[in-house]
Amino acid sequence: MALKEICRVYEGRAVRQVTGKTVRPGGFTLTDRAVAYCSFSAGARVLDVGCGTGATVERLLMKYRLDAVGVDPSPLMLSLGRKRNCDLPLVMGRGESLPFASGEMDGVFAECTLSLMEDLKQTLQQIHRVLKENGRLVVSDVYTRKECTGINWHNFPMDCCLNGARTKQAWLDEIISAGFEILQWEDHSELLKDLAVKLIFAHGSMINFWQQVLKNAERGREVQKMVNKAKVGYFLLIARRL
Repeated sequence: MALKEICRVYEGRAVRQVTGKTVRPGGFTLTDRAVAYCSFSAGARVLDVGCGTGATVERLLMKYRLDAVGVDPSPLMLSLGRKRNCDLPLVMGRGESLPFASGEMDGVFAECTLSLMEDLKQTLQQIHRVLKENGRLVVSDVYTRKECTGINWHNFPMDCCLNGARTKQAWLDEIISAGFEILQWEDHSELLKDLAVKLIFAHGSMINFWQQVLKNAERGREVQKMVNKAKVGYFLLIARRL
């Protein structure tokens, strides 16, 4: 499928009008929880992989006085962030090839973005490379609470977190095999449910939301049916680089 035919859900107004600048369930709820858990010192060097409009970078800089920088491949999202705050340190780049030195970061955030990566293993290798020893990896993302065969999100012309949805054990296996120790896993599926309620309020139903995103009524119904079947949840994970 040609690149121009792919709908990047996170870039669209249908979702951003509900989530605001964070473009993820819960806004800064899990960001703040993770910062408290990790106890980063003021001035710690941290990276937000898939930073979008730079909302997390801005919060880490302004509220926590961290030396934060963001990287994202979307010119649109970076442009929106720079329009909001022209001083934000936002860099164009991909998770699979991070433009930072080895051992440069005290922490890396990946908030609803690892599931978007074309090559998760390569991205985790890159995150491991740029982190200092004992550096912290913070992940919030979607997972499937039910092992489902026959579901292929890539059958649909969209780019969103569902594309990389996997079970809890699959997430743990990927991160551990990349050289990390899991420190914390928390289920926060209530944040996903809250986002769904807001999307329903804004669009009438989740099917209407997907139909608006995909501009196709039948595909919208199919996507929502798959979401229900997979019992999609939302999690926070914190890991330590070995």
